[in-house]
Parts: sequence; C-alpha cells; structure tokens
Amino acid sequence: MKRVCLFTGASGTLGTSFISRYRHQYHIIAVHRSRPLPWPSQLRRMVDPLDPSAHVPENSDAVFAVQADLLDDAECERIIEVALARFGQVDLLVNAAASFHRETIIGSDRLGDHFDRDFHLNVRVPLILSAQLARHDWLAKRTENMAMNRNIVNVASIGGVRLYPGGGVSVYSASKAALAQLSRHMADEFWPFGVRVNVLAPSAFPRLIATERVSERLRELDEGLDNGRVVVLSKDGDSVE
Repeated sequence: MKRVCLFTGASGTLGTSFISRYRHQYHIIAVHRSRPLPWPSQLRRMVDPLDPSAHVPENSDAVFAVQADLLDDAECERIIEVALARFGQVDLLVNAAASFHRETIIGSDRLGDHFDRDFHLNVRVPLILSAQLARHDWLAKRTENMAMNRNIVNVASIGGVRLYPGGGVSVYSASKAALAQLSRHMADEFWPFGVRVNVLAPSAFPRLIATERVSERLRELDEGLDNGRVVVLSKDGDSVE
C-alpha cells in the first residue's frame, strides 16, 4: 500500500528530485504555484503519438497536482481539504516551499521588503499546514498515526544552523533557524497523538551537495523513527542535532 505524501514546493529542485525518484512509492499530492509539473497528473497524461489509445506506463504513477498560493491562509486550508477528500489520509507532509532573497543588512534598502515574505513562506506556512492537517485528520488517530508512522519533514537550511557571514542571507537564515526551533516545538506537541516532526537542513544543492542525497535523506526520515531532530547535510557529511 502506497503512503500518501503531501509535498509543497513540488516544482522546485528538491521537489522535482524527490518526486521523480519516489513517486512509484507514494501517492503524491504535488503542491505548486505556477511552474508546470513535469509528471503525469489528473490534469495531464502521457500519450504514445503512434498509438494514442495505448497504455503508457508512466501514467501509473501520476501525481495529484494542486496549484495554490501558499501565502494565502485560505489556500493552505483548501490544500488540506482537497488532499483528504482525494486520499482520505496524509502520511507524510513535506514543507519544502521556500522564499529566498539575498540582501545585506547594511547598504540595502530592500531588506525589509523581503522580510515578511521570507518569514511567511518559510515559517508561517509550514505551521499553518501542519496545524490544519492535525486538526482535520490526525488529532483523534494516535494509534493509527503510529501504525502508519506518520510524520512531518520541514526543509530548512544549513544557514539556519551555522553562520555563513558576508553572504547577504541574514533574513533567509533567520527564517530557517526559526523553522528549526518551531519544528522542535511541533515535535513536542504532535508526538502525544503519534506524529513525528523532523527538520532537514541541507547545504546548497546541487552546488555543494547532490540533490539526490537530500532526497534520499528525506525518504530515510520518513522511514525512520526520529522525532525532534535537525539533520544537517553538508559537504563534510551529515550531523544530527
């Protein structure tokens, strides 16, 4: 039986890697804003041009596409409602959608312009989606949640754990640090009803580490039993905090 995975930022670098590699293992609800998804979905099917009526194997692992603006709280609630209406459950929530702007603290008059968006998408949205999913589905299902090993993986950044000076990433890094600490509190509050929460904090990918490595570590977090961990992926190896 396939697990149901709700993945935000599905059309991004990590989303594309994870879904391409593992969509045969999951029913994936692929949340994206505007960039088209490259996989078959309920809206788009692969066709053999020489035999349009023939079965195309790729269509067997179609994703369920949901286009939404995550900056709208009502859209976040709609995503959860649509996911549960389609599959009746969510076993893995991956909060991978992110906002990133590079601005120095001194010498820039635009830092404040990006502050609200970075914190909204990088911190508020994972909180809202997780809380809505708990409220609509998980709260009264502790035994089932534990049996299904249900969990949340919040994708942060190594910049939210370690200082990289001079890069103009102060607000982005602060938002990812906030997400990591928020996730620890979520792990504490969600575990009583049997749901784990962990953080994946990779270095820049694919520039410094392979995107496939991040995808694999994400899958391992889903399959494992960790709770309240921050898993840091760097070019020098992995560490857990």
